[in-house]
Amino acid sequence: MSTPALDRLLERLCSGDAAAAEQAFLEYEPYLRQVVRRLLPQRLRAKFDSADIVQSAWGDLLRGFRTGGWRFESANQLRAFLVRAARNRFIDRYRQQDLAARREEALDVRHLGQVPAARQATPSAEAQADDLWRRLLALCPPEYRPVLLLKQEGLAADEIAARTGLHPGSVRRILRQLACQLAEAPPTVPEP
Repeated sequence: MSTPALDRLLERLCSGDAAAAEQAFLEYEPYLRQVVRRLLPQRLRAKFDSADIVQSAWGDLLRGFRTGGWRFESANQLRAFLVRAARNRFIDRYRQQDLAARREEALDVRHLGQVPAARQATPSAEAQADDLWRRLLALCPPEYRPVLLLKQEGLAADEIAARTGLHPGSVRRILRQLACQLAEAPPTVPEP
């Protein structure tokens, strides 16, 4: 895109045009990803993607336009700002991930036979888990059962909320209520 066209796009962006924001992102995103990729060491490429960093920097820009009243005089000034924002965002992520990446060690496949097998649940632990599940189902009102079944599958409260249409706070409240009811309920005595 030519500089005059970018300047017109910048005017629309500064006036709050959402379509201009999308068009500007599509225009600048490939260049910003290249900037980030050049900074990204090989050992950290599996940890995060250049697109994440660019999108995060772009989100900062949009918040600045909306709440901070940011304005740029030219497309080149906007581009310089975006490069600086992407570099700063990269440095933040780099600092977060670099120490962990340095401590990681590659898995030596020659020693896989020496790795102990995962512990299997004992029959008594499985029986206790089945008993606990039956007690939870008995305490659970029918309208809460989908929540309980999704929690048994290992889903987080946000995922359960998305699937059931409930608010995440409601999901947590339901699970807390069931846990309290279970704690207050007398234990069941196994039948002889």
